[in-house]
Amino acid sequence: MTLPFRSPRGQRGVTLFGLMFWAILIGIVTLVALKVLPTVNEYLTIQRAIDKIASSSPATVPEVRAAFERQKEIEYSIQSVTGNDLAVTKVNDKLVISFAYDKEIELMGPVYLLLKYEGKSK
Repeated sequence: MTLPFRSPRGQRGVTLFGLMFWAILIGIVTLVALKVLPTVNEYLTIQRAIDKIASSSPATVPEVRAAFERQKEIEYSIQSVTGNDLAVTKVNDKLVISFAYDKEIELMGPVYLLLKYEGKSK
């Protein structure tokens, strides 16, 4: 019993070009993710610290900044924001602490990714 001859047009599969395209695409996405995730972790750490400080209801702005600096010494991942970068306001007798900063990440050569983070206490 012989198998019928199939033309190359009927064959399906991944070409070398297609395989290289997907490998490069997955590599680039992985590179970006590995460089962005630490900055997201830093943002979430700052947000938790701000929420913790706001819930303790400090009386003055210097107390807020001093509390943030103490929290910064505990959390080693906070490097982009200092106590002086915090904006402290009162809204309806509730203390609101806000912050904003930019993070520039070098991807490769002259290519950079600019992330703008901002947040405020709950």
